[in-house]
Amino acid sequence: MRYVALLRGVNVGGSNKISMADLRALLSSLGHEDVITYLQSGNAIFTSARQDPEALAAEIEDGIARELGLRITVLVRTPEELAAVIAGNPFPGVEANPTQLHVAFLTGPVEAERLAEIDARRFEPDELRPGDRALYLHYPNGAGRTKLTLDVCERRLGVSGTARNWNTVTKLFELARQ
Repeated sequence: MRYVALLRGVNVGGSNKISMADLRALLSSLGHEDVITYLQSGNAIFTSARQDPEALAAEIEDGIARELGLRITVLVRTPEELAAVIAGNPFPGVEANPTQLHVAFLTGPVEAERLAEIDARRFEPDELRPGDRALYLHYPNGAGRTKLTLDVCERRLGVSGTARNWNTVTKLFELARQ
């Protein structure tokens, strides 16, 4: 089965440096096949006989800690899960400006009560919509200017995650389907 591994916070601002060659080698050493990476931000696509994405994520996290000495959160998604995220986009038309739309892939579901506690007016014009273990983030003025950051969302919602822009989400889906 094909999977997409999303590593949180690698190669950002000079910290948590992982070369994509090292990531490919690590995934191969764990027994995964057809390993490719996309961009330098910790995106990997691979094939595995194992069928438990959470166990795969834990295995990759352990491998990174053991081999590279870094504690990195890893989320693993199937192509079907990526297809559902793409189909569930609550911001129709934003795809025309794909750098304004981001998806934060989360370690768990968003609790409605915690989501309701976020004062959306405080972050306008930026918007947030929940998905299945995901948040859709619309940044009309760009992600670099937002106060509705992934860190804010994680603290307020009590889950960890990693975000990708819409271009990256759709490209990872294309690569995972191959």
